[in-house]
Amino acid sequence: MKTKAILIILTLCFFTIISCIKLKDLIELASSDIADDDSVTQVALDDIYNSVDNATTIAENQGLLKSAMIDNLVTADSCPTIIVTSANGTFPKTITIDYGSGCSGFNGSTRSGKINIVVSGKRSTIGSTRTTTFDNYFFNGIKVEGTHILTTLPLHGTNPVFSVTLTGGKLTLPDWKTVERTVNHQREWTAGYNTPKNIWDDECIITGTASGKNINGNSYSSTIISGLYWKRACEFIVSGSIKFERAGVEPIVLDYGSGTCDAKATVTRGSMSKEITLKHKYRTMN
Repeated sequence: MKTKAILIILTLCFFTIISCIKLKDLIELASSDIADDDSVTQVALDDIYNSVDNATTIAENQGLLKSAMIDNLVTADSCPTIIVTSANGTFPKTITIDYGSGCSGFNGSTRSGKINIVVSGKRSTIGSTRTTTFDNYFFNGIKVEGTHILTTLPLHGTNPVFSVTLTGGKLTLPDWKTVERTVNHQREWTAGYNTPKNIWDDECIITGTASGKNINGNSYSSTIISGLYWKRACEFIVSGSIKFERAGVEPIVLDYGSGTCDAKATVTRGSMSKEITLKHKYRTMN
């Protein structure tokens, strides 16, 4: 009888351990998914930042004081039509970046539709804004919606600083899954701000918070705990880390590494770590 009881207890312990391992794996998978989804979202938003900043910079430096077409615009793509309009040749100005039915550009990413930017003043003027909305705009097959605002803040030392907000952010994937995103970041330029003719030397440090829902509908918030180092010449953030928090789950940290221009990052929770490969596109959902 004792032997039978011991066997039952051992069997229950065995299945309990197996269940815990499976639960741990499941939580780790969910954590990895949130980090993975967030990194792809960041790529899409960084691409928008690139397009907006570059278009407004070139427009400003070409001295466009009336309606005009910008020829030979140096952007991540060669195909968009760029139009700048203003009522009296002064601010506010509206810039439309029109990708038409689609084209392929930097890093093989595709874009289609329009990005509309209302510029209140020169980007060097404290308090000036660049408000971006989207007209049937797609990045790598992902429809982007929301209101994206860049606001010029006071210098940090000699470095230009901009706040970056996204409200009502929504990304609709090709399989109709959606991602929601709200952003409250700051970007401090550490290189390239004063060389508008060479966009590839641009570098920024990103700080701040964000929140949203990933593909699976899991709500989360994120805090940048070590400034994200962004280089326009690289496909992904090259260093820095983000902490993700989700109700009922121990936080995780996504670490982009030590500065190498690559597609590797590490997800950590407690003593567990997992390397992931960063992507420009969302994973396929069944």
